Amino acid sequence: MKKLILLTVVALMSVLLLAACGSGASKEVATTGESKEGNAEQRVSGILDTIKQRDKIVFGVKHDTKLFGLKDPATGEVAGFDIDIARQIAKEILGDENKAEFVEVTSKTRIPLLNKGDIDAIVATMTITEERKKEVDFSNVYFEAGQSLLVKKGSPVQSIEDLTKDTPVLAVKGSTSTINIRNAAPDAPVLEFENYAEAFTALKAGQGVALTTDNAILLGMASEDNSFELVGGTFTDEPYGIAVKKGNTELVDAINGVLDTLKSNGEYDAIYKKWFDLQ
Repeated sequence: MKKLILLTVVALMSVLLLAACGSGASKEVATTGESKEGNAEQRVSGILDTIKQRDKIVFGVKHDTKLFGLKDPATGEVAGFDIDIARQIAKEILGDENKAEFVEVTSKTRIPLLNKGDIDAIVATMTITEERKKEVDFSNVYFEAGQSLLVKKGSPVQSIEDLTKDTPVLAVKGSTSTINIRNAAPDAPVLEFENYAEAFTALKAGQGVALTTDNAILLGMASEDNSFELVGGTFTDEPYGIAVKKGNTELVDAINGVLDTLKSNGEYDAIYKKWFDLQ
């Protein structure tokens, strides 16, 4: 009888001990989960502090888009409207425009590079769209563009209405231009290229009758070769924004503050005139 009572007590103690261990393990898992979640939030919200501690801000920019971001093969330097805007952001946030660092992006690679953490912000002719807002956060609009067509002078294509199944159009992968042109001219075949340099080379080689993207980008191409011209006006609105990782409101607010300053002190107008006052 005594042995039976002893065995019963031991069994009860084992059950209680296991329950206590299980409760502690659950609590530890919950705590660990909360800690990881908290760290993730801290990493996003603390990016501005990270930038200041690092003492540089890394921008994703185009290397093939004249007037916005074009790399000089002789010097290795990148220049353009986007580059100057990025330098001013670095100057306002870190006190020195030379603390802006630039990483090449294309329309296809810019969001993946941002989400991987290779860059802090995208300043690369990026149109603000509802679809993209699901992936990134945008600053206020810093440039207003509109999609147009670039053709050889004397081309029978003079507007979007002239595009048919017999008029191949060239565009760049990952850009809103490819979506827009398919909607605006559904019969026209669309050939997509990795970047604007490849697309413009293809246009000059006769692989298509028109190249389509934002008018400001096409203006840069036309300035390189005056045998090409923009036609038909614009058929979309393309408001450019500076993109940061989703949830990074602190950096968005800082960038918006810089844009407001640039517009109020006249620096924005000076940068715009430098690149687009081509008369």
